[in-house]
Amino acid sequence: MTEHPQAPAADHDALHAAPTEQIDVRTGELAGRGADPSTGGTVRPRTSGGYVIEDGPDGPGPAPYVTVVLPCYNEGAHVLEEIDRCSRVLEESELTYEILCIDDASTDDTLEVLRGAQARYPHIRVLPFRRNGGSGTARRIGTQQARGEIVVWTDADMTYENERIPELVRVLRDDPTYDQVVGARTTEEGTHKWARVPAKWLIRKIAEWLTKTRIPDLNSGLRAFRRDVSLPYLRLLPAGFSCVTTITIAFLSNQHDIKYVETSYAKRAGVSKFHFVNDAYRYILQVLRMVMYFDPLKVLMPPALWLVGIGVVKAVVDMVRHPFYFPASTVLLVVSGIMIGSLALLSDLVVRSRDGV
Repeated sequence: MTEHPQAPAADHDALHAAPTEQIDVRTGELAGRGADPSTGGTVRPRTSGGYVIEDGPDGPGPAPYVTVVLPCYNEGAHVLEEIDRCSRVLEESELTYEILCIDDASTDDTLEVLRGAQARYPHIRVLPFRRNGGSGTARRIGTQQARGEIVVWTDADMTYENERIPELVRVLRDDPTYDQVVGARTTEEGTHKWARVPAKWLIRKIAEWLTKTRIPDLNSGLRAFRRDVSLPYLRLLPAGFSCVTTITIAFLSNQHDIKYVETSYAKRAGVSKFHFVNDAYRYILQVLRMVMYFDPLKVLMPPALWLVGIGVVKAVVDMVRHPFYFPASTVLLVVSGIMIGSLALLSDLVVRSRDGV
């Protein structure tokens, strides 16, 4: 039998003593990339949702009580002033806070301004997007990644009274019966004012009728709410501006009380991203979609009953005029009403049988 020579003892000991090289395994959007030079050759930690949030030199710090979610898209000219407004009033208050600035793939220097501001404002956290997702997407992800118990939504365009953020938060802190506080605007300073005022009034009245609640301001961008209450509804938020309308209707439809506080509204800085025709159309669809989601009978059953009623009346008239003859229009009215009514009942059954919201 041939014996295999054994390795020398010295070589054997050296083999086991050799240090094992640490391999940096990267997944997701970091896979195949070199280390980010802006972080000194280290990889920024990813959150549980897979998003890379950039913190200041001192790190994120302890979890705060308030998280201000600030979507930014091409706001480089004035976003620093907005951050200063928010930081100043929160520093003067007794509230612990963080400001989560979300750069929605800006084409100007917004991201550079936000990163530069971290040295001056230690409570700023920056979440950069690589592609534009819209205001609703930024607010949804920002709320999911917020560490505060109370989440504040506002804009970076100098329009809202952000000096009143502590006041809104204190309402929720001191009164557990409210789950959301909204800054209700008393004036309209947006573009296309001649068309926006009547359109927003009509949409607001529809929402009030559908939710059986008086709504002073349906789509205000300044609001504070309890994060844990909002989490089940975040998946319902659309990508655009109507996300604020959605979160309002979602809360009201599930018996979460909202308090409205009158605030002023200034003319925006920079260029407006609001497009009247497209966004107004989406507002109306979103109001109807949300109420259909929570109470489809309220939307579908009234037209169904009207169609059946008109069809029956017309059938009686047709019977008097032409015994036992029903025109196609009469049959169409009755059948359409029955079909819509059946759809309403089926939709209501689906709503009542699903788990969660």
